[in-house]
Amino acid sequence: MKSKLVLWGTNAQDDRVLIAMQLRAEANMVDIWMFPEAIASPEFSQQMLTEWRNGGEVAFPEGGTHIERELSVADSLLPDDIRVEKTDIINRAQTEWHFIVLSTKLHAAYKSELAELEDKVAKMTDYSGEVWDTLKGFWNKVQDQVKERNLFREHGDELRDITNGLFTQLKDLRTSVMNEFEENSKTWYEQFNTILDEIETKVEKSVKGFPDVFDQLKQTQTRFREKKMTREHSNELWNRIDNLFKSVKEKKFGNNAINDSTAGERLTRRYEGLIGAVDKMQVSIDRDIQDLDYQRKRVEQSEGQLEAQIRQAKINMIQERIQSKQEKLNEMLATKAEVESKMANLKEREARKTAQPAKEAPKAEVVEAPAPKVEVAEAPAPQAEVPTPTVESETSEIAANANAAVEAVDAVTA
Repeated sequence: MKSKLVLWGTNAQDDRVLIAMQLRAEANMVDIWMFPEAIASPEFSQQMLTEWRNGGEVAFPEGGTHIERELSVADSLLPDDIRVEKTDIINRAQTEWHFIVLSTKLHAAYKSELAELEDKVAKMTDYSGEVWDTLKGFWNKVQDQVKERNLFREHGDELRDITNGLFTQLKDLRTSVMNEFEENSKTWYEQFNTILDEIETKVEKSVKGFPDVFDQLKQTQTRFREKKMTREHSNELWNRIDNLFKSVKEKKFGNNAINDSTAGERLTRRYEGLIGAVDKMQVSIDRDIQDLDYQRKRVEQSEGQLEAQIRQAKINMIQERIQSKQEKLNEMLATKAEVESKMANLKEREARKTAQPAKEAPKAEVVEAPAPKVEVAEAPAPQAEVPTPTVESETSEIAANANAAVEAVDAVTA
């Protein structure tokens, strides 16, 4: 779309005049120059048509008239005493220029929003995932407007260059953070391996010879959960802890104890994965709702029908996104209720199993009464000493289920 127009017309005295018009989009104003035919030589008029109209510079002769008029959808671009033969050209220019003004205002709004992000990034000393997501969301909005041709290419290119610069700054901050994170992860990895080596040695010698080995393993597991490490370090240590738990249980209680706790561990890990996925989805929906409220306010402040239509289109897209995410969230909540029911049923079964040996324990004690106390101590341990599933290691199968739940949320919110 061109922001300059040149054509011939007549004034109030029916004298021919050369009319040159130029839009100032930022100010929503139109500059109009009128040159009487007497001073508008053929050479000058040709220069205006071929050079000035296409962005070139042309020296205006003295004797012309200059006026300014505000661009309006309802009012004519030209004064009432100026007439032109091709009114359709004027009408088309008026419509196109109104769109240019709206697009320019949209570009200015994005530049203002981007300026705030520039200021925020300039003051950052550490990487922020929240700022990264905000910048990513901003660029997605700009891309949508460029695809819909609501923004001109040069405006989109300008916003892209600034946005890329901010992404580069954030990447540099993230690299620094990741290097520090990996160093810390390596330190914790070595420390935990040393602790697990000691526990493993005790288990190989004799669990009964080290009655505190199970408590030590639980404490190590608790500390491990509190530390943030790379996925490679975390997975390797978690597998070691899981295997040690199984070894301790097998040596102390036999293979049945391991099999009995598997179902409980699986449900616990699945439930924890669902809770994390539900929380993340809800945060995503809340963020979209905030964006929706913001866009609705902007619609009320829109200047012109075109800008209002652009805003309404964005509102529709956000509403569709919220609806899709809400459906996913409802499915997750239904699955969560199902898992909770299964966990409750499993606890009831475990409670019944625990109660039954407790009734039989006195009989065993009476039978073994003549025996030395040492032999009584080696009788089947009370059920209370059996470690509960909630403190045991997560199995790799359940960890995979939890990861799958989280990846599903990432796919929706991407």
